[in-house]
Amino acid sequence: MNFKSRIYLTTIALFIGVLASGQSHSEKNFEISTFLENLNKEDFSGVILVAHKDKIIQKRAYGYSSIEFKIKNTTETKFNIASITKMFTAVATLQLYEQGKLKLNTPIGNYLPDYPNKLVRDSVTIHQLLTHTSGLHNFYVADRDQMKNSAYRKISDFVPLFVKDTLLFTPGTNYAYSGTGFVILGLIIEKVSGENYYDYVKNHIFKSAGMPNTTELAVDSIVENKASGYTSMFGESKTLKKNDYHLTKTSPAGFHYSTAKDLFNFSKALRNFQLLNEETTRLMFKPKVKGYNTYIGYGIDVDQRYNQTILSHSGGWYGIHTELMDFMNDHYTVVILSNIDDDGKTRAARVANFFKKLLADKKLEE
Repeated sequence: MNFKSRIYLTTIALFIGVLASGQSHSEKNFEISTFLENLNKEDFSGVILVAHKDKIIQKRAYGYSSIEFKIKNTTETKFNIASITKMFTAVATLQLYEQGKLKLNTPIGNYLPDYPNKLVRDSVTIHQLLTHTSGLHNFYVADRDQMKNSAYRKISDFVPLFVKDTLLFTPGTNYAYSGTGFVILGLIIEKVSGENYYDYVKNHIFKSAGMPNTTELAVDSIVENKASGYTSMFGESKTLKKNDYHLTKTSPAGFHYSTAKDLFNFSKALRNFQLLNEETTRLMFKPKVKGYNTYIGYGIDVDQRYNQTILSHSGGWYGIHTELMDFMNDHYTVVILSNIDDDGKTRAARVANFFKKLLADKKLEE
């Protein structure tokens, strides 16, 4: 075989390879479109956005933002995103680390010298707060009976709920998901930056990433195009109830309101090093400890159980199930925002599992 023949055959082989790859993505996109077209308001209430290589290929709304008034969700509806907020707090913390204003392995007392709990002040580090290895409780669950849902205006207003809590274990020796730790990170952000936490994330994350519809809200706020939340008590009740009683104002641990497009913009800005430099972004994404199911980076899940890594964070609470997932090999981003909770297999969970099965070959239970 002469040189020209080899070049010709190599070119043909490369072309066929590219074509096959394109067909593979086309087939996946067709399956996604078919699934979304067959989804109805009985199966799911909320918004689903799918992007491939940072271009939106699907954005669809289902069900009602207000069941009692029969107001439909739209692709621009604002949803409570629950714990996805923790990603914003983690990015804010790492921005200050990047600027040399704080160190990750330093006790929090270096930044909050007046924090009332001496054991926590002297023994818990920022690294441990970011990785849920501090031993602190999750006050949203542990102290829920003491919470007054309209009583919190400032980040410091949350502190009396948990400041006297004992540690679950010696910091750094175990994993326990902790909303408390992220509220403390919010206090540190305020102290180190000199800005109110809510203003900091708006000025340094939301504006930078193109997130005009993402904001903190008090429980009694009246906001146009905001979804009400409805709880099935996580699948235990067939009768839905409003979730207002279970909410508080946004904290650094949860409950920002956002849209699917805003969260996609956040994902894109984060992965493309627009919020943190490349070194710090990779530090955030690096798996550090084993969580309940996945490995944990800094304020992000690093799911390595399937045929590709999924960088993600979910938000689950009464009347809320949200997912932000980046499939790192195939470059798909999936945003799922629902204003109805579920039992882990139906509604938003079923939607999330569809994408994990299709894109990452997750084996589903029959």
